[in-house]
Amino acid sequence: MLIGIGLAAGFLSGLFGVGGGILIVPMLVAFAAFGPRPAMATSLAAILFSAAAGTVAYAFAQRVDWRDAALIGIPAAFGSLGGTWLQQRIRARPLVLAFSVLLAATAVKLAL
Repeated sequence: MLIGIGLAAGFLSGLFGVGGGILIVPMLVAFAAFGPRPAMATSLAAILFSAAAGTVAYAFAQRVDWRDAALIGIPAAFGSLGGTWLQQRIRARPLVLAFSVLLAATAVKLAL
């Protein structure tokens, strides 16, 4: 199951730039009996490998803007630390509901 989730996430990550929170977390919860927090933590760790592979592939095609990637990635690393700190202090149910609202809002925005 985990290998299938990884293949799907990697494929969609390379194709659309998504995979972690949008795909891996819900699939780990729905199909691999993960709780929300372990699914989020596992997804973040898994993204390391997926992002590295995708970055190498895009870098060989000379499609990576390294300056912009750093301007996004470095603050994102600090944001991830803050988000992880907050996630550990929120009860699971409100956390899952907030995540669901975020996914639904993103879907509506993309559809429009």
